[in-house]
Amino acid sequence: MTTPDPDGLLAEQLLRLTRRVHRIQKRHLEHRDLGITPAQSRLLRTLAHWGSPPRMADLAERLEVVPRAVTTLVDGLEVSGKVRRVPDPANRRVIRIELTDDGRSALRELRAARRSAAEEILAPLTGDQREALGGLLNTLIDGTPAGPC
Repeated sequence: MTTPDPDGLLAEQLLRLTRRVHRIQKRHLEHRDLGITPAQSRLLRTLAHWGSPPRMADLAERLEVVPRAVTTLVDGLEVSGKVRRVPDPANRRVIRIELTDDGRSALRELRAARRSAAEEILAPLTGDQREALGGLLNTLIDGTPAGPC
């Protein structure tokens, strides 16, 4: 008989939760019929937090993907009118990506979809449990040990 692997069990639980979160978010996005993929959604959110329009290479670095992946995402979002390519005022050979009004409107819808998905996912938890989960997740995201409780 093998002994249980608690870390392996936790890893499996995290993977299952991640898959559930993705399924629920996808359903909430599809319900709003925005025609935006989760990857495009992530790019739009990243653009919204940038001060001035970034270069595609900057987006690739921030999103931790290859530049070609950003090009594909931007192409799709540009066709749908959510972003546009603009020349850099200081160097016309450099292209920057900026949100359009349609992109900002889509972001509002995306935020609403994410909020409703989060409400569904977190519904079984009390306020105290949500706070504790937030602290634990921050510890895992930051990669630093939590202090004494």
